[in-house]
Amino acid sequence: MNAAPLTLAQCLSQAHAQGMARVDAQVLLLHSVGRPLHDRAWLLAHDRDSLTSIQQATWQDALQRRQGGEPVAYITGRKDFFGLTLAVDARVLDPRPDTETLVEWALATLPAHHAPNTTSWRILDLGTGSGAVALALQHARPDAQVWAVDASEDALAVASANAQRLNLPVQFVRSHWMDAVAGPFELIVSNPPYVAEHDPHLAALTHEPLQALTSGADGLDDIRQIIGQAPSRLTPGGWLLLEHGWDQAQAVQQLLREAGFGLVRSHQDLSGVDRCTGGCFESER
Repeated sequence: MNAAPLTLAQCLSQAHAQGMARVDAQVLLLHSVGRPLHDRAWLLAHDRDSLTSIQQATWQDALQRRQGGEPVAYITGRKDFFGLTLAVDARVLDPRPDTETLVEWALATLPAHHAPNTTSWRILDLGTGSGAVALALQHARPDAQVWAVDASEDALAVASANAQRLNLPVQFVRSHWMDAVAGPFELIVSNPPYVAEHDPHLAALTHEPLQALTSGADGLDDIRQIIGQAPSRLTPGGWLLLEHGWDQAQAVQQLLREAGFGLVRSHQDLSGVDRCTGGCFESER
C-alpha cells in the first residue's frame, strides 16, 4: 500500500527534523510545488494541502540534494536578488543577500540624475558571475550604461541569458579584470574572489566554482590587482567599491589609500560585519 501523500506542513516538519533552515525548506517546497520562490505566505495559507506524487518526488530529491550541501539556488535554478529573479547554476556563485549591500552603496554614489547634455553614468561590474550586481544596477538606473566583465565564458553565458530574459541592456565583456576594458567609468564595483587558498571553510563549498572563491594566500590577490588597475580606468571623482571577507576591511582600506583613493570607508552587511570597502579616486592626489 502506498503511503499517504505528505501535506505542506508535514514537508516542513520533515525538513526541520533534518536540521534544515526554515527559509531553505520553504524555498525548496515552493520550488517543488511550482510556486514563486518568494511566496512564503502561500505556504501558511495552504499548509494542509497535499502534494501530488510528482511534487512529492521533486521535494524528496530537493531534500536529499540540500542535505548533501548543494546550495538552494542550484537546486531550484533560481535566486531572487535585489528584486530580480535570476537563473543560476553551478557555473556561477550563488548570489548572497549580503552582496545587496554593494548594490545599495553603488546606487548611493550616483546622483539621482545626470546633468543635461552629458553622457550617462558609466558603471563597470568586475567578476559578474550570474550578472546579479550589474543587472540590479541597470534595473535601478536605466539611464546608466553598465558593463559586466568575467574571465569565465560559462559565467558570461549565464549572465547574458539573465540579461536577455530580464530585457536589461548590460554589455558583457570577457576579460581578466580590466585587461580588456579601457574606461573611463564613474563607478567600478566588484565582488571578487577573496577567500584564502587554505581557508578551512572551503571544505563546505564543494558545489561552487573554486576559481570564483579563492585568491592567494591571504585572499587579497585579486583585490590588489583591481585596486592597481582602477585609477587608470576611473574618471576623477569616480568610485571603486569592493566586497571582501569579514576580516579584510582594514587591509582593503590600506590598499586603497596607498593607491591614492580618498574618502575611504567600509559598509556593513546584514549581520553588522564590514563587508564592502571603497574609495573615491581624485586624480590630483
